[in-house]
Amino acid sequence: MLVGVWTWVIWPRFGKAIWDDPRSWAGNGGAPTGFLWIHALLIGASLAIGTAVGVLGVRGWRAVSKKD
Repeated sequence: MLVGVWTWVIWPRFGKAIWDDPRSWAGNGGAPTGFLWIHALLIGASLAIGTAVGVLGVRGWRAVSKKD
């Protein structure tokens, strides 16, 4: 469960840093570069995996809590 929270705290901040990085844009405010796209893909995948792990953690925690 905490992995899901950690994922949503860390990755959006990293995404903002990548967005602001000059390597993300061709020229002066030009088109997005491969640097931006690959990091966007990695961030998206990490958020999806973190969310899935978080949901599984909440479900597991609830299942254990109901047994007690």
